Amino acid sequence: MAVTTRTLGRSGIEVSALGMGCWAIGGPWAEGTQPLGWGAVDDDESVRAVRRALEVGITLFDTADTYGAGHSERVLGRALAGRRDDAVIATKWGYTFDESSRQATGEDASPAYLRRAVTASLRRLGTDRIDLYQLHLADLPVPRAQALVGTCEDLVAEGLIRGYGWSTDRPDRATAFGQGAAGATAVQHTLSVLRDAPELLAVCDKYDLASVNRGPLGMGLLTGKYSAASTLPRDDVRGLAPGWLEWFRGGRPAPEWLRRVGAVRAALTADGRTLAQGALGWIWARSGRTIPIPGCRTVAQVEENAAALHRGPLPADQFVEVERQLAALRAAALRDADRRHWPRPTDPTVHP
Repeated sequence: MAVTTRTLGRSGIEVSALGMGCWAIGGPWAEGTQPLGWGAVDDDESVRAVRRALEVGITLFDTADTYGAGHSERVLGRALAGRRDDAVIATKWGYTFDESSRQATGEDASPAYLRRAVTASLRRLGTDRIDLYQLHLADLPVPRAQALVGTCEDLVAEGLIRGYGWSTDRPDRATAFGQGAAGATAVQHTLSVLRDAPELLAVCDKYDLASVNRGPLGMGLLTGKYSAASTLPRDDVRGLAPGWLEWFRGGRPAPEWLRRVGAVRAALTADGRTLAQGALGWIWARSGRTIPIPGCRTVAQVEENAAALHRGPLPADQFVEVERQLAALRAAALRDADRRHWPRPTDPTVHP
């Protein structure tokens, strides 16, 4: 059963049920010597990918000002030139960076910086409004985040943003915006068949928020193209993985996660879907509020992911079988050397 659109929380904005994550199209950037991008990127191919996404029905594009130190926003703005009204743009603020050196430089949670950041993002994106503006500082203390709500509301009133949210894996943070911020409409959080988020989904249900899902394909593990022998280049964030990145270690896929991908592969692909399409179908079956945003930087990636829209959520029997396999894996993880990896709370300092 096809699933093509969903509502972006209480904003009422209709978006495609599948978004396009734009972290990778930002190209190289770093924090010191630690790469934070996905390696070299072809900007022309990135533009083609965004435009192809629009052609196949994807309308939500999620980026952040810090991706590529501003470069992702610039490429997205170029791609959407002349098609702005066909797209819903989500971006983020909170981390600081230097565009000339393409370096991450820290963070700023002040209302004054919020105003400067939204102005700079609007300029890079070449637009007069941002549809979803998201706080990027996942672990910011609740009182400091709540101090930003007034400015966010002002930006809504001024027409510079249409709604706002928080990119966080902390249910208490999501609740703080959900219950006390009139214009809040979404929570962006990690969700995949490998990493469920029942508490965050419950917050979204309670406060009528959209669940925007980063990492729906496990940073590539759920595409099926990586094996134990795969090695990622050192200019890729996965190739020189920082501590918060759990899926890869030493430039290789983490073996405990590859085993779990192998365990659910048959159930996810039982009706002829690719592994990635099955993983996206699981997310849609998990909740009617979910909007996965797999990262793409090529036309081919966009087309494979978009094909999942026509297949829709996993059928009930497939979903039950995946859950049965996952339950067995969780039980096994309590007995073997993988125990420390399942579940492992996501580090809230993660940049994406």
